[in-house]
Amino acid sequence: MPGADLFELLVRWVHSLAGITWIGLLYFFNLINVNFMKSLDAGTKGKVVPQLMPNALWWFRWGSVVTVLAGLLLVMMNWPGDGSWRLSISIGGTLGIIMFLNVWLIIWPNQKRIIQMTAEAAAKQQAPPPEMAAMARRAYLASRTNFYLSFPMLFFMASASHYHWF
Repeated sequence: MPGADLFELLVRWVHSLAGITWIGLLYFFNLINVNFMKSLDAGTKGKVVPQLMPNALWWFRWGSVVTVLAGLLLVMMNWPGDGSWRLSISIGGTLGIIMFLNVWLIIWPNQKRIIQMTAEAAAKQQAPPPEMAAMARRAYLASRTNFYLSFPMLFFMASASHYHWF
């Protein structure tokens, strides 16, 4: 059916675009932002973090939602695929869902508080509270985990469409 093919093409495009947004920001946070933030003094962080991070994390969070929802829709539309496709897409999709859960259950709640604490400390011209370091560490570890999981996730997602394992 031509309409169904067009719909699937649109869902694939949305899945790809949202995935590029999500994983691109993941790579930005891990490869650039972590070291950049370490180089800033407290006063500069007080200006940069409340301006940059809410917007970047908004695109990051919602990119993950759209990617996962579009991916699940694609799986439902194509599930009768061959055994190697099902295996590959199941592994890649499971890794993507773990990454999605890390974003919403660990990274975002901690980053939200970090942004708030940084802004409050800057407004009062005080040092951020000591518990912020533990929150930053949790968010960092979850983000770094997602960074490493992204490599096999991308491999299995791409291989589902291009390679047959058995």
